[in-house]
Amino acid sequence: MSAAVGGGERGERGERGERGERYAVRVMVTSAWEQVPLQVDDSTTVAQLKHEALRAAMKTTANEESYVVKFRGATVLDESLTMRALGAVPNAPLIVLPSRRQPVR
Repeated sequence: MSAAVGGGERGERGERGERGERYAVRVMVTSAWEQVPLQVDDSTTVAQLKHEALRAAMKTTANEESYVVKFRGATVLDESLTMRALGAVPNAPLIVLPSRRQPVR
């Protein structure tokens, strides 16, 4: 399953192509233990990416605010950042996980 978000730039791995193209990023949604490929562009925000990833993996966006996005090991605190500002490139891995750690039972 692949979801599309926005409509911007794409290119070879690690490079962006012409303006107006989209590129794929990989989003791991830990609650569903599912990796979701999403089509994004440089103007896609982290909030939009999180919304689409949760919708694709969990089939709902309920309690969306209780999830955080991690990129390159760090929590993205400002979800209004765009993929360009974040430094995301084609095939970049991101993680969507609950903001609070879940106890192991």
